[in-house]
Amino acid sequence: MIEIVNVSKQFAAAKPFRRTPKQVVHAVRGVNLQAPNGRITGLLGPNGAGKTTTLRMLGGLFAPDSGTITVDGIAVAEQPRQALARMGILGDAHGLYPRLTARENVVYFGQLQGMERDAADARVQELSRLLDMASILDRRAEGFSQGERMKTALARALVHDPANIVLDEPTNGLDVLATRALREALRHLRSPEGGGKCIVFSTHIMPEVQQLCEHVVVMAQGRSVAEGTVEELLAQTGETSFEDAFVKLAFEARGEAA
Repeated sequence: MIEIVNVSKQFAAAKPFRRTPKQVVHAVRGVNLQAPNGRITGLLGPNGAGKTTTLRMLGGLFAPDSGTITVDGIAVAEQPRQALARMGILGDAHGLYPRLTARENVVYFGQLQGMERDAADARVQELSRLLDMASILDRRAEGFSQGERMKTALARALVHDPANIVLDEPTNGLDVLATRALREALRHLRSPEGGGKCIVFSTHIMPEVQQLCEHVVVMAQGRSVAEGTVEELLAQTGETSFEDAFVKLAFEARGEAA
């Protein structure tokens, strides 16, 4: 289970001229998110809404200025190693080692997580079946398609069988078949048969949310402005189109032009 409670983060903006006063960018302002086990929780917002900053704080890359983030009850700011061991994180930059095969990339990451080589090898075989990776396991990552890179990066994130999975816009650049395969894999991982995992799925693509997420947190201008199921958000806004509901929640509610 992942909990983000009233988290805020600001950064000093780069100054164009030495004498200009220091400016502050409020990247995240009081974000709340609760993602229980056995559910896919969507983090939906336009580009620049603060989704990636929020997930980077969840991943321990930097601490929030205020608020708390816990993973299975472990405070990320206080025990980052223990919290990270409970998560598999797939960021927007997959960062594969191009000269290693898909298998070697995944096994190496498993060993970094403290797994024995034999255990990591066995886990790769399980993930290969789940993600349909047999044809690429022993190919070098150099030259992989975007879909092949995604599969390998996801397998790397899952190799230590984490209870919590965090994905930051994982379908960017994927074709229809690769996107469908990812959705099927995530549904399995969320199910009791797949371990009933907690999955947080960040995206700005509304059809992905409608097809995949059982609960949605909408972000805008660094804030969480609404949450609920797709049906609840439609009812809240009085709209029949989820796109129209999203525009009302993320833009019109903040006083912006749609």
